[in-house]
Amino acid sequence: MGIRQGIAALKRQREIYLFLKIKNRVDFAVRKESAWGRMILAAKRLETDILVIGGGTAGCFAAITIAENSGAKVIIAEKANIRRSGCLAAGVNALNAYIVKGQTPETYLEYVKNDAESVIREDLVYTMAKKLNQVTKKIENLGLVIQKDENGEYVVRGTRNIKINGENIKPILAEAVLSKENIAVLNRVNIIDYMIKDGKVVGAYGFSLDTNVFYAISAKAVLCATGGAAGLYRPNNPGFSRHKMWYCPFNTGAGYAMGIRAGAEMTTFEMRFIALRCKDTIAPTGTIAQGIGAPQINSLGEEYERNYGIPKTSIRLYSTVMEHKNGRGPCYLQTAGITQDQENELFKAYLNMAPAQTLRWLETGKGPAAENVEIEGTEPYIVGGHTGSGYWVDTKRATTIAGLYAAGDVAGGSPQKYVTGCFAEGEIAGVSALEYITEKNNCWPDEDEIDKKLAAINQYFQNRPGLYSVEDLEDAMQKTMDDYAGGISSGYAYNSQKLEVAKKRIDELLELSNNLQAQDLHQLMHIYEVIDRLYVCKILIRHLEARKETRWHSFQENEDYPEKDDENWLKFVNSRFEDGKVDIILRDLVKKDEIYEHKDR
Repeated sequence: MGIRQGIAALKRQREIYLFLKIKNRVDFAVRKESAWGRMILAAKRLETDILVIGGGTAGCFAAITIAENSGAKVIIAEKANIRRSGCLAAGVNALNAYIVKGQTPETYLEYVKNDAESVIREDLVYTMAKKLNQVTKKIENLGLVIQKDENGEYVVRGTRNIKINGENIKPILAEAVLSKENIAVLNRVNIIDYMIKDGKVVGAYGFSLDTNVFYAISAKAVLCATGGAAGLYRPNNPGFSRHKMWYCPFNTGAGYAMGIRAGAEMTTFEMRFIALRCKDTIAPTGTIAQGIGAPQINSLGEEYERNYGIPKTSIRLYSTVMEHKNGRGPCYLQTAGITQDQENELFKAYLNMAPAQTLRWLETGKGPAAENVEIEGTEPYIVGGHTGSGYWVDTKRATTIAGLYAAGDVAGGSPQKYVTGCFAEGEIAGVSALEYITEKNNCWPDEDEIDKKLAAINQYFQNRPGLYSVEDLEDAMQKTMDDYAGGISSGYAYNSQKLEVAKKRIDELLELSNNLQAQDLHQLMHIYEVIDRLYVCKILIRHLEARKETRWHSFQENEDYPEKDDENWLKFVNSRFEDGKVDIILRDLVKKDEIYEHKDR
């Protein structure tokens, strides 16, 4: 076939493709139109003493704490099922926050402070650190298997970590919750907003994912433990593999977004978390780096991490990004030459927590002893368990809105919580919520407020089919954040001009979200998930813009201000969303011995 004939054939193929594409869209639109307006939710009211939103690590532990210390009625509202939900759904092979022999809560505080370049709430980290070993013993008593040596001591991995057999850690927590008579669990209920009366949180709204029920839940106190936000940025892997990410893909920032819309003060969103992971599988690297002491090397076989400063969480990533930028990639964890026993241990460890990595080794026929493990950074996440992003809380884990508490990844100011830190915060917040509800009664907002919320939800079933789907908006959001707000494609760097573009486009997408249509409850959930993510993006962009320095390389890489500035920016960047505008609030650091309490609640 000649060139002209080939071009003609390609044109015919394109014409056929376009015809089929248009035909399919028309057919789909007709199907959607025929189903338009067929579903509607009906209201159901519930009352409880304390509502826990999110049945993950912190939420379950908080509920257990409340039940063990009172007869208060607790409802846990969980979008999935508490047996396998949240970041611990698939298990974990180590507890990375533990005070091992020779260490103290004070040394843990110093570690967190150094790793976070001093911008932490020392009071929050210290009160958490003092409880780490206590909550570890409690989860062991509930049935978690913690590995021990011949002397009966916990097997230590690194200076703050202990090894566990944690594939069933979430079912263990769930069983403990379900054994308490005063805890009721609403599985598969998606909470979408707080219930507000007289400036206080008095409950929450949500809907079932199985039946046409809109829930209005009145509570004397609400404890938010919904986790952080994944899916804001374009991920490493496209298409059907896009779910292969570091953070739980079902954590959509709902807790942040509800607080933002309610006017709660948020903190440190600009301190994003970007994980250094095994390439493609996005499996953890700590098991290799800490377990067998594998160094990071570039394509020339050179160790490079220390060339970029004192090794810290952000520097491990930043150094890898810079090696790629300077033409010395790809980068690896140097495992080639490890012993057979070490390789077998890695096979078993990853089979438990990240099976894709073990399967990859087996499929290629080259295990880590034969070939170094290539590494890469993930897309950015907003998560208060590894960095400092989240609600601005006091030492009781109370937010700036009375009646609302936060714990775990959704609470800000206290990085490096990991699993046990989330347990500790859940315990603190649970006890504080109990104190708050003393002599308080349930109350409800005005009737028309509940009716308005129900009408707003049902509107998504009434909307006519539009030009854009939820997936279209999510793709546009991720592309915007990747291109203009420091995603993978830009080496995680951004500048003020790019952020201006991002702000405008995120606002446009939020406006478009009002016209989305849902045909069933699953689609309705996805609509609220993308809306929540867009609100988190909106606040994140303003935080990135506000901190006029670069304090955490890659996590917060401001090209307009590439250096750290302790003189002007050793402080917190906070925000409050009011009347459609984001107000930036700068707050001083809080030391370990200070008792910080909200003064304007």
